[in-house]
Amino acid sequence: MKLNELRDNPGAAKKRMRVARGPGSGKGKTAGRGIKGQKSRSGVAINGYEGGQMPLYQRLPKRGFNKPNRKTYAIVNLGLIQKFIDAGKLGTDITEDSLVESGLVRRKKDGVRLLAKGELTSKASITVSGASAGAREAVEKAGGSLTVTAPAKAEAEA
Repeated sequence: MKLNELRDNPGAAKKRMRVARGPGSGKGKTAGRGIKGQKSRSGVAINGYEGGQMPLYQRLPKRGFNKPNRKTYAIVNLGLIQKFIDAGKLGTDITEDSLVESGLVRRKKDGVRLLAKGELTSKASITVSGASAGAREAVEKAGGSLTVTAPAKAEAEA
């Protein structure tokens, strides 16, 4: 097989319909847009509009409550921390700022929360805003220490 013998499969590449190029094309004059009206003009996108019918997003029931001032945490798993320690991007003294510097976390948001997915084998002292109980156990099992600066809501009630 040579480069000049390469071809698309039959029917794989469909030719583009050229609209508004005369009556012979089958899509001449108004280019399939009808006559006048908002949709015949360019630059119109009527998202969610269903022609006077009640739109789907208004027909569906609304449930629950979204807390306007809820906190969002950047999530970090133990396995990723171990991977970054092995790569030499993180030291043994790990803070939220060092996580951002290393590139493991893009931004802190309302803090960093540590979760127990993966395995931590290095002895490290970690300071974060929140941590799961499993993550706390895993860090202490590896011989490290975990400091939580802002107590999570569940821990405050317990």
